[in-house]
Amino acid sequence: MTSERDDAAPGAGADGLLGPADVRELAAALGVRPTKQRGQNFVIDANTVRRIVRAADLRPGDTVVEVGPGLGSLTLALLPAAAHVTAVEIDDTLAAALPATVTARLPHLADRFALVHGDAMRVTDLPGPAPTALVANLPYNVAVPVLLHMLATFPSLERALVMVQAEVADRLAAAPGSRVYGVPSVKAAWYARARRAGAIGRSVFWPAPNVDSGLVALERRDPPQTTASREEVFAVVDAAFAQRRKMLRSALSGWAGSSAAAEAALVAAGVGPRARGEELTVEDFARIAAHRPGRPDAPRDAAGAPATPAPADSRNRENQENTAA
Repeated sequence: MTSERDDAAPGAGADGLLGPADVRELAAALGVRPTKQRGQNFVIDANTVRRIVRAADLRPGDTVVEVGPGLGSLTLALLPAAAHVTAVEIDDTLAAALPATVTARLPHLADRFALVHGDAMRVTDLPGPAPTALVANLPYNVAVPVLLHMLATFPSLERALVMVQAEVADRLAAAPGSRVYGVPSVKAAWYARARRAGAIGRSVFWPAPNVDSGLVALERRDPPQTTASREEVFAVVDAAFAQRRKMLRSALSGWAGSSAAAEAALVAAGVGPRARGEELTVEDFARIAAHRPGRPDAPRDAAGAPATPAPADSRNRENQENTAA
């Protein structure tokens, strides 16, 4: 998958895809104008949706879930590549119109399509087979919450390819130590390995957004082994990055009950109290959560004190040595 921009002259061919004129005609017929409130920017370039489908690496047996299909630009490109496509659309007008668009432009594939009219953040079940891939041009104002919700709600999802704001794409794919590594990076890493899969220019949208876009590919992974729940781990992540510039001993004081309790949990987890959130992996956060003071199943030694494992890496060893004072 190339990371070069794809601003080629748009156009639809015999494959039924929507071009700029098609998108505007459909919108005019429906009385639709994209709204910032719902983060709506419709893709008008058929080459871009073809590129997204290629990057998604779909297999013939895949069941795809698409969030925010809008007028159907990406939906029409997904149908020939997958066994089934379920689109989740919150907009009343767009949801009502999309099945007719699919039937009119790809009648021989209409039986592969299903529509769920509702808020993706409230969806807990989908018709048909369990989804195996998420492919979507996510509404930019809710992209991260929707992505995390779908990954949490549908463990059958093996892969995802999402288009989001470029800055968000960088954060989702960031590794520890990066200046953009943060809450989205860690929470996405709980579910999947994420990587940047390309850049998308502004001219392929209507209306053109004020920001660039990026593709992020995610491949499902097993979550870290821990006695803590996902919610407990995410609570540590939120606390660590709420005060990003602070050392974890201070940043986690509210979470643990005091700075001393936070330090005890960090040391027990093999993390130096002077470390900062942006240095830690999701596995580090999982260990910290498991050692939260007062957790009934927190590891303890024979004397009943919090168990202290060997430090996870040299970074943490150095940080622990530096806290002697």
